[in-house]
Amino acid sequence: MKIAFLGTGRMGTELARHLLTDHDLTVWNRTAERTRPLVDEGATRAETPREAVADADVIITSLFGPDTVREVVLEPSLVPDGVPWVDATTVSPADADEFARAVPTYVAAPVVGTLGPARNGTLGVYVGTPDDELRQTVMQLVAPWADPDRLRGVTSGSEAATGKLLANLALAVSAQGLREALALGTALGVEPDEILTMLKSTGLDFIAGMKGPFVRGERDTAEGDFTVDALAKDARLMLAAVPDEDRLPAVRAALISFEEQQEQDRGDHDFSVAIVRGPRGA
Repeated sequence: MKIAFLGTGRMGTELARHLLTDHDLTVWNRTAERTRPLVDEGATRAETPREAVADADVIITSLFGPDTVREVVLEPSLVPDGVPWVDATTVSPADADEFARAVPTYVAAPVVGTLGPARNGTLGVYVGTPDDELRQTVMQLVAPWADPDRLRGVTSGSEAATGKLLANLALAVSAQGLREALALGTALGVEPDEILTMLKSTGLDFIAGMKGPFVRGERDTAEGDFTVDALAKDARLMLAAVPDEDRLPAVRAALISFEEQQEQDRGDHDFSVAIVRGPRGA
């Protein structure tokens, strides 16, 4: 197929790379330099989104958030009639409903996981549309980056968006939990590596294993997998969906930790920086 892929940031690049072998891929990104790795591997660079989607059989977007989707896709009426639009962007259920009303061929296909699983083809993926035939087609299209046991078709974009937000809620809240576990353990005289060991077989074992290399100083947060800016944006989507200030307190606490890092110009670091460094972290 001729595929237009809009948004070649960290995740978008990994997703698009899986399509190069079997498809004619045209890529676009607002910062054109970020398309270079894919162009070097055989993709065609488009100068504009309109150029990218010309004659495309499928359009895939992996953008920063719903406002970017509106700016790039909806406001210019970018999607031609009848062309499937597969959106891997993390958006709210209300956003997904809005996009589906605007473009009948809209399919929400958010991914669950970070860059390692994306490279290895083991992401979780939700594929949401009421069109059974289109859903099956898109599930086959995204299969190269999905764990077969975690590739799930659902009957609406909003359901797919809900699944993604629930996954990232677990990520944000567990990150805050690990941050506080490290603070408690350190105050009690325990070294960080031992704290990670003590957390095995607890509810924080997954995040401790995932972010342990950052805690131990084996990896630099500046070269991480999932940025503070991205997870903070997702936390705001969660809070906007449940506007009662007495609800989602753990998400609010996590967002405060992320915002502290943004204030220190570490928004483009891996979100583990909020675990290992304070607002004025040394």
